[in-house]
Amino acid sequence: MKLKLLTTISFFTYQLSISQTEKLLHGKVLSQNLTLKDVEVINKTTQTSTRTNELGEFSILVKMKDSLIFYSKDYFFTRLKITTKDIESNNLLVNMILKPEELNEVVINKVEFDKVKISADDVADVLISKNAKDLFWNTGVSDNSIREALRVSFPLKGKQKKTIEVADDRFKKLVVAVCPSDFFIKNLKIKPQEKELFIDFCDSDPKSKTLLENPNVLAVMDFLYTKNEEFKKLE
Repeated sequence: MKLKLLTTISFFTYQLSISQTEKLLHGKVLSQNLTLKDVEVINKTTQTSTRTNELGEFSILVKMKDSLIFYSKDYFFTRLKITTKDIESNNLLVNMILKPEELNEVVINKVEFDKVKISADDVADVLISKNAKDLFWNTGVSDNSIREALRVSFPLKGKQKKTIEVADDRFKKLVVAVCPSDFFIKNLKIKPQEKELFIDFCDSDPKSKTLLENPNVLAVMDFLYTKNEEFKKLE
């Protein structure tokens, strides 16, 4: 009985020492079996960060239950919570998913076609040939076909250059990529129905555009916390 008690105490003491002591965790970031360099690895719990090297490898101080964030502008945001198994293995493998390419702007350029020259005789020949095959034209008996149901005319020469402008939603996409799905409700205490309104409120601030020039997870979150205080004062 005493032996079991000592074993149990030793186990919990070992677990406690792991959870309270920072360890240097090594790992590698991959996508489709290819290593990723310059991925930002952030320990959100301790507010420290590093980047992956040419081989996709990184090292960062962690302890059990720390929250690690992996961010790269071309990949979906990834978050992991450190476990005892991660610390003991000391070889964390992180797989990131590549984002699909996004079309920011579509421009339709002026298009010109060669003029089609058709003489009156050519048109007459076509009509005569068509009517010769028409049962109703020759006999007056309907064959239940629909004649001249729809006429559509297309301009043969482009008139002007047309530009389709797409709304600038880069900040919204950055927020979605950086923040976990429950960040707004649990961390910012924002009601679900007010989430879109809050993001629009943040997007209207010129500072949001500076975050697009050099995306940084910590900077984005700090900005959202600051704007949250302003947003609450509007109520």
